[in-house]
Amino acid sequence: MAFSSSLWSSLFLPNPNKTNRSPTFSPANRKLSTAFAIPPLSTATAADVSGAIDGTTIAVVSGGFVAGLTALLSLTDPEKRRREQAEEVGGGDKEVVKEYFNNSGFQRWKKIYGDTDDVNRVQRDIRLGHSKTVENALQMLKDEGSLKGVTVCDAGCGTGSLSIPLAKEGAIVCASDISAAMVAEAEKQAKEQLVSSENGVSSLMPKFVVSDLESLDGKYDTVVCLDVLIHYPQNKADGMIAHLTSLAEKRLILSFAPKTFYYDALKRVGELFPGPSKATRAYLHSEGDIERALRKVGWTIKKRGLTTTQFYFSRLIEAVPM
Repeated sequence: MAFSSSLWSSLFLPNPNKTNRSPTFSPANRKLSTAFAIPPLSTATAADVSGAIDGTTIAVVSGGFVAGLTALLSLTDPEKRRREQAEEVGGGDKEVVKEYFNNSGFQRWKKIYGDTDDVNRVQRDIRLGHSKTVENALQMLKDEGSLKGVTVCDAGCGTGSLSIPLAKEGAIVCASDISAAMVAEAEKQAKEQLVSSENGVSSLMPKFVVSDLESLDGKYDTVVCLDVLIHYPQNKADGMIAHLTSLAEKRLILSFAPKTFYYDALKRVGELFPGPSKATRAYLHSEGDIERALRKVGWTIKKRGLTTTQFYFSRLIEAVPM
């Protein structure tokens, strides 16, 4: 959807290229190739995986298991299940995501985004990956100089993991999320963490707004949208990218779950195992499609990077007007 912004959206998938769990990030302006081999399921226990899976995660399976189940994909009807989910809340994707992140999803992701020890191995790995994406996005912003007085729209702020550090750097932040529960938590965290002055930099309280992405307006030096496009099919993602660029004067920082043959197949297999809390769709996007959508509105990619852990995989780009 345009929807949640709150989410941790990038797909939490096993990263076959890693032999450890440390996140990686590519240097600016350098594209990484994506050639994959599938790791064994034994890298995480069944309890770990089942405890972490929800609407934006994918089943963790071995290569042989993927191959053995591929033939079953044509017999499944994930669209039917998704329609049933939408009917339960009386709407489409947006309503499903809004309902989820205001209720059971809020409790799950508040825990993952937070610092509690009450998380399993997979959730802890996802937390690590998400934190690295936030760190890399913040570094992209700081690469151009001081953020003091810079206006930033954090579209899909979740619990404030980026909005609060931006405010500490002196940025003037408008933070939005479709989930009222997420916005309330972000505002609570901001009040606890922000002080009048830190390291000589005045911190202004972000303006927190409950809103879906389509309803955002105004003009900002920079718009940041991390891990939200996972709720948009490509045709809607094109329109959302156009809308976000219309709000940005200088740059757009965007992250998304990249679509490759391997991850697309794994996602489809994951839909064979919906699980009790799986409540939202998950859309992958090819980097080429994102780049074409940007070029259509006169923008181009200036920097690009990749954040990976064992169960988290996210492409991060910085786009600017051509």
